[in-house]
Amino acid sequence: MTPAHPSAPGPGAAPAARGARRRRPPRAWLGALPLLVFAGLCFGLPAGALLYGALTRTDPASGATEITGEHLRRSLQGPYLTSLTGSVELSALTAALATVCGVLIAQAVVTSRRGALRGAVLTASGVLANFGGIPLAFAFVATLGISGVVTELGHLDTLGWNLYSFTGLTVIYLYFLIPLMVLVVVPALDGLRPQWREAARNTGATTWQFWRHVGLPVLAPSLLGGFVLLFGSAFAAHATAAALVGGSVPLVTLKIADALSGNVLVGQENVALALSLDMIVIAALVMAVYLPLQRRSSRWLH
Repeated sequence: MTPAHPSAPGPGAAPAARGARRRRPPRAWLGALPLLVFAGLCFGLPAGALLYGALTRTDPASGATEITGEHLRRSLQGPYLTSLTGSVELSALTAALATVCGVLIAQAVVTSRRGALRGAVLTASGVLANFGGIPLAFAFVATLGISGVVTELGHLDTLGWNLYSFTGLTVIYLYFLIPLMVLVVVPALDGLRPQWREAARNTGATTWQFWRHVGLPVLAPSLLGGFVLLFGSAFAAHATAAALVGGSVPLVTLKIADALSGNVLVGQENVALALSLDMIVIAALVMAVYLPLQRRSSRWLH
């Protein structure tokens, strides 16, 4: 008779082992505890204060606080709604244009055989994508403003060019959105396997057919995700528009600043908080679209 192997587990050994593993206290999250505390202090507390201010009203006479939806209702009416839709329109337009231009530039960089060109474009894109605020506004005023160098040399004023308008803001936003799209889409283009192009060529497919049936369907999640990322970046931009156009172009970030400072009406701080809550909701919807697209593209390209 052959004796049983001493290391052979019994019938109930596997479930017992699994149960033991489940009963072990999870300690992996302890490494992320400092990050969670930091996020709670820097994001959780301000978000809670914003939500509280947007949904409450304090009686100045008695000091009593009550829950109300008046601030949210007012944030979706009149000039506040106009500023919200203006920001959405500007962000969607600039994100769409930057997506197209960024993809074309990235494709030229990826297909180029010159490593120096690729390095120069990616380095410049990394710098320009983070160049904004007051310095960017000043650079465009000196270049394309009323007395700007390019405006006077090209006589752009006779063509109806106005930097301090919706069109001017579109040009300025493209200045940092296009480089950002280049940085986003270059890894996705690198992920297109050469074997796919060779297989399409061997089967007699043209370049257009390859992009239509293979390239674009594979890149679609990355392209849509890049568009969503650009939309969010443009939607949250404030300093450049504030320095350049002031209140001449209705944008929600400018309206929030005016309401907080009391430039329009006194006592509109809670409406500004409600506008901020509207922005958070729109940003959450944008991220809800972006994250699944990012996961889907990573499955195809890795």
